[in-house]
Order: sequence, then C-alpha cells, then structure tokens
Amino acid sequence: MIIREIKENELNELLELYTHLHESGVPENSEHLQKTWKTICGDDNHHIIVCEDEGRLVSSCVCVIIPNLTRNIRPYAFVENVVTHKDYRGKGCATACLNYAREIAVRENCYKMMLLTGSKSESTLNFYKRAGYNCTDKTAFVQWL
Repeated sequence: MIIREIKENELNELLELYTHLHESGVPENSEHLQKTWKTICGDDNHHIIVCEDEGRLVSSCVCVIIPNLTRNIRPYAFVENVVTHKDYRGKGCATACLNYAREIAVRENCYKMMLLTGSKSESTLNFYKRAGYNCTDKTAFVQWL
C-alpha cells in the first residue's frame, strides 16, 4: 500500500470512497463541485491524504493547516473525513493516513492536531485514542448550519 497526497485527477475515486463515510451517493458533477475541487487542489494548506492499494483508493483523511496568531504564531492542524473502504477496515490504512497527516503537521510546525468524530462507537473512539488523540483536553461544540 502507498500513502500519499491525492492527485487532481482522482476526484471521482475520492467521492466513491466517501460513500463509505456517510455520503448516500456521489454528488452530481456540477460547476460548484468542480470549483470547490479546484479551490482545494490550489490550497497549499489543504491536504487530502490517501491510501492506495493496487491502484485503488481505499482510505483517506483530510488535514488542513490553519494559520494562527497565538501559541507563538504557530499553526494548528484539523483532521476531517477519515474514511476507509469497508473491505479494507482493520488493515492499518486509516492509521497510515493519520500518521502521514501528523508528519505534515510536524513539518508545518503545528502545535496541535484536532479531529472531531460523530461516532459514539467504542471501537472508533479507541481507534482515535490509539492514533494519539485524546478526548479529555478540549471540549468540542458543533453548530450545524
């Protein structure tokens, strides 16, 4: 398996992978979708990390580096959209993606990494704990818009 950042021509494969996250289907290939993808691909702080197995994207996460004026002007990283194809779960793919995200955050001199999960599953929460995240230092609040 290969862990790397996504290529611009892999949008459709990524959207298919997202159906294993929470998406009910692949969005329509619209002007809005293409504009959003172009914005993401052009943003040096936006990293979509993928695990590729035999030419197929099987796991992914997003790591966004956020500039910051506190903590000695050090940025922080936010991790989102952690997903693994159902046939590849339990094989270390997501862990490898999260480790790659951590390498990016360290390289960018981030002082912390954060992620949110909507899952209440003990196995999912334990997975994030094993990956080095804790749920005791901060309290997260979400306001859905």
